[in-house]
Amino acid sequence: MSLGPIMLDIEGTALNPADRDLLRDPTVGGVILFSRNYESVTQVTQLIAEIRALRSPSLLIAVDYEGGRVQRFREGFTIIPAMQKLGHEYDVDPEKARQLARTIGWLVASELRAVGADLSFAPCVDLDWGVSEVIGDRSFHRKPDVVAVLATAYSRGLQEGGMAAVAKHFPGHGAVVADSHLQLPIDRREYGDILDDMRPYEKLIEYNAIGGVMIAHVVYKQLDDLPAGFSSYWIQQELRDRIGFGGAVFCDDLTMKATIPYGNIVQRAKRALQAGCDMILVCNDRTAAMQTVEALQGYSNPLSLVRLARLRGKPAVPREKLLASSEWREANKVLDHWLDRPSLELNA
Repeated sequence: MSLGPIMLDIEGTALNPADRDLLRDPTVGGVILFSRNYESVTQVTQLIAEIRALRSPSLLIAVDYEGGRVQRFREGFTIIPAMQKLGHEYDVDPEKARQLARTIGWLVASELRAVGADLSFAPCVDLDWGVSEVIGDRSFHRKPDVVAVLATAYSRGLQEGGMAAVAKHFPGHGAVVADSHLQLPIDRREYGDILDDMRPYEKLIEYNAIGGVMIAHVVYKQLDDLPAGFSSYWIQQELRDRIGFGGAVFCDDLTMKATIPYGNIVQRAKRALQAGCDMILVCNDRTAAMQTVEALQGYSNPLSLVRLARLRGKPAVPREKLLASSEWREANKVLDHWLDRPSLELNA
């Protein structure tokens, strides 16, 4: 059975019979885990193993795990700082910041792979324009070239830890005030200004540093009336053709309120797939998930299957061996020392 185009969530810390039935459906290709699905390292390892056992090949297991506010598993895992802190370090010592970004990426990937997760939706490469609270300190920096350097180092660390990177939110969510979870953001800038937001993607793709991209639920009014996740202009013309990205494209959660003006859940799902997304997320609404699964029976995109298969995590070091390794101990030592150091303030 191949992977379907839908990524779903589950309600609790263990699978129930309804979860098992739904996740076995061939239109489902992945599961995203949230904080509510985490109780302990042992529990989440068992949960992921149970999800994997449902299908062959197994479903992709993903989690939002950037650091800072967005780290779904905490107790038993290394606590990762917000990426803005790396940007501040870059302003003081660029090479140190780059090394730290790579170390953090490796820690994230190696710890997640040790419990069985395939990928994290990270790094967040939105620019810090100073207006978006939902992005805020999730951003590495305001300058595109700095974001590109740090995101590339972070992604290299993920790769070394056995995990593909998935950059977000293309073409850029940092210049709008509205939170797409709650309302539809409209970016009214000209194309030339948005090119800054896309520059980190160009570098990440040039360096073959990412396996996936997640698309923003933002309307860029000067270029297209549709949100980027429903827009063949952004996905096909810009991301695929101009920038040359050949990896997997994810549409952000279709239950977010920004998507509501564009039809019911089935219409939104079809819009995203027709625009060029390889996988769509439908979370926190089981009824919507079931409707989408039913509507997409028989859907298949052979090229998407290849792109998604490349995102499977590489063979992992068992957790006990990882935590006993000199590499893990040294990475934590470096991170602890950095976080304990007094902040440095630059003169304006």
